[in-house]
Amino acid sequence: MKSITQTIGLFLLLVFFDIGRYWFVPDVNELQENNPETTAFMQYRQRQWENEGNEKSISKDWVPLTRISRYVQEAVLISEDDKFWEHDGFDYEAIEFAIGKNIEKRRFAFGASTITQQLAKNLYLSPSRNPVRKIKEAILTWRLERSLPKKRILEIYLNVVEWGDGIFGIEKAALYYYGKSARSLTARQAASLAAVLPNPQKFRPDGASPYVRRKAERIYRIMRKREVVSFAKLQPGN
Repeated sequence: MKSITQTIGLFLLLVFFDIGRYWFVPDVNELQENNPETTAFMQYRQRQWENEGNEKSISKDWVPLTRISRYVQEAVLISEDDKFWEHDGFDYEAIEFAIGKNIEKRRFAFGASTITQQLAKNLYLSPSRNPVRKIKEAILTWRLERSLPKKRILEIYLNVVEWGDGIFGIEKAALYYYGKSARSLTARQAASLAAVLPNPQKFRPDGASPYVRRKAERIYRIMRKREVVSFAKLQPGN
């Protein structure tokens, strides 16, 4: 019995140190000036391909926020984190709602991750949903919010999030799906790109999925209602 207790104690101690180190590493302050060369998700995808014997490589291009269409910025915020500019990294109402739904479903069916939480996960962690990873994500989210301006968080997120198998960042996504730069995307194209998040492995923004079309239309209607897109601005394709 003593041996079992000692083993459990050692395990808990290792978990404690594994979690606790994220209060100090990585150095998120570096992101104030430096763009990440790679992310944990990119490395995960690369290992996945190697294990499958696939010789694919990551496709990415970095663009500053000033060269990303405002339509994209607004569409992604509407889709993924509508309270982004107001919260401190956590949307507590969404978390409460998700907990209630997960208890109702008796499984982890609903998430409530903000863009900052998604960025923390993309940059430094794995896609797993285990509680230990979520605690690490919360620590990193808290640090990112206190180290970086909101615009910088959004800029990094849009440049590292995956928009298809190995397609990372809005510039590559815009070129791949629509043959144009991120700054030239129309409101409807932006809404379709936002609609596939956070499951770009399953859906394509230019595909025939009814789910994507419905979600993209809802995002577009909200953009119109908020006058991100107005009749005065409308041109063919918008």
